[in-house]
Amino acid sequence: MLHKLRISNRFTAKIILVLLLVIIIPTLFTSLSFYWLSDSILKKNARESTIQIAKQTAESLSFILDVGVDTSDFIASDMNIQRAAMELGNSPSYEESWNFQYINTLLNNYVYSNSFVKIVYLLKEEGRGWGSGTFSDQKLKEIQLSDQNWVKEAKRKDGELVWQGLQYDHLSGGGVNTDLVLPVARVLKDFNTMRNIGLVQINLDGQSVVGTIRQLQLGKTGKFFVVDSGGRIMIDSNPDMINKKVENPDLYERIVGDNAVEFEFHMGGVPYYGVKQLLSNGWMIVGTVPVAEISGPLERLQTWILLSSAAFSLVAIGIGLFIARWVTQPVKQLTQSMLSVQNGDLRVRADVRTSDEIGFLSKQFNKMIHKIEQLMRQVEDEQSEKYHAELRAVMHRIHPHFLYNTLSTLRWLIDSKQNDRASEVLSALNHLLEANMGKSGSRITVEEELDIIRKYLIILELRYEKIFQLDLDVEPGTEKVIIPRMLLQPLVENAIFHGIVPKNTDGRISIRIRKYDKYLEFLVEDDGLGIGEDKLKVLNNLETAVENGEIGIGLRHIYDTLRLYYAQNWNCSITSTPGQGTTVRILLKVLSEISSKN
Repeated sequence: MLHKLRISNRFTAKIILVLLLVIIIPTLFTSLSFYWLSDSILKKNARESTIQIAKQTAESLSFILDVGVDTSDFIASDMNIQRAAMELGNSPSYEESWNFQYINTLLNNYVYSNSFVKIVYLLKEEGRGWGSGTFSDQKLKEIQLSDQNWVKEAKRKDGELVWQGLQYDHLSGGGVNTDLVLPVARVLKDFNTMRNIGLVQINLDGQSVVGTIRQLQLGKTGKFFVVDSGGRIMIDSNPDMINKKVENPDLYERIVGDNAVEFEFHMGGVPYYGVKQLLSNGWMIVGTVPVAEISGPLERLQTWILLSSAAFSLVAIGIGLFIARWVTQPVKQLTQSMLSVQNGDLRVRADVRTSDEIGFLSKQFNKMIHKIEQLMRQVEDEQSEKYHAELRAVMHRIHPHFLYNTLSTLRWLIDSKQNDRASEVLSALNHLLEANMGKSGSRITVEEELDIIRKYLIILELRYEKIFQLDLDVEPGTEKVIIPRMLLQPLVENAIFHGIVPKNTDGRISIRIRKYDKYLEFLVEDDGLGIGEDKLKVLNNLETAVENGEIGIGLRHIYDTLRLYYAQNWNCSITSTPGQGTTVRILLKVLSEISSKN
């Protein structure tokens, strides 16, 4: 059954495999081609889109920064502002009052005229100055301007702009940390003498700057930030990061030491994609995002391709199973019929349901089995006839031999004028023939075989004028066992002719019968002359002895009988001691334990 199933499964698997290949190969080819093409297009578009966003953001931030630069230039070049800065503390109070109102109005106009300018300060190092909006003169007096880093840097640069990171305004009187600003400062010079006469600080609107980078969407977790030329973060949506150096060394190297607009780096073992663009003030806007986030659409496409391929594969398997069942069902039925024939059932026939090649094969199989069945019957009939012919030949061979020996005895008695004894022999022969004639078939019981031996011994005793004692040791129940006719008689005859008579004395013959499970053992023992060692070796190999013609009719009859009736289920052995006698042992499988005979 398992062998049949394996054959069927292999055939079914081949059909399913073919269908899978037909469906999956084009699907995979199309899917992979589409995947590779879309991967290239999506990556290119994602990179170009990210670079474009970075450029637009850089332009927006540069515009805001340029507003601060322009405002600083306007203020620094205003002669009235220069004069007011020089006269502060050196002119009468009414002039200072007029200058104060004028400067405050001017500074507020700059703020109101541009939405990106949050606060403008005009300061003196000694702690005096002007400011737009809620400028607090008191807070200015609380700090020492000359100690401020940005003041030192502005003086060092001597008129060039000094940019500071995003921070809260420290001079506003509206409260603490209320105005988020991006300061740009410079020293104010007297154009006539080019000496420093004050400081100008333009505070750009920090919320507008942060809003510009916050509104950008770079994946789910990506972000933009601004760094200076040294890699310090100047603008970031997280205030805690301001004025700190970029921590990731790989990213820092890509920002500071690489001029490429786009780059890749690793952070915490995760691959990142980055872009950067230069701003108008020399700073750089940097955008970073995990590579997986910009390739998200590609991953969804890949998932869709895999799912569709799996769906097509399942469809192919389903179709394959259906077709395989439709195609292999007749093959299975034919295979089952073949296995039944293999097990010996020649009555089975294949069911012919179709007219295709498989149907034709089933039809021819039925014809073949029918022909084999006829040939088997013919062979069985021939073997049966041959078997019975051999049995008849065996019986016909032993019966004439038996009669010849008996008639020879009669002739000898008549020639020797022993008519009375000849009459007794003839009477015993008559009784023996009557017993045999009343039995039909080639098999008799053990009891009947022993009766034939008794009658035959009477004839031999009359011929040789000797007493042949017959000792029987028969296990109860074995006397009804069926055995072939004339199985033991030739052994008794050989014991007398070749063992006891040459001694010219009376003799004893012992027959012992025992049953072991399904086997029956016969021991026929005499006290005759025995058999020589060389002859004994020949007799213990009956098959070879028969082929070489080295045994007489009696043992040949026993060998043929055992071979024909018991096939390989028998054993015959002979033991002998010269001068003491011979023992023949026959072990055979019981044919039948019923007394009825064919």
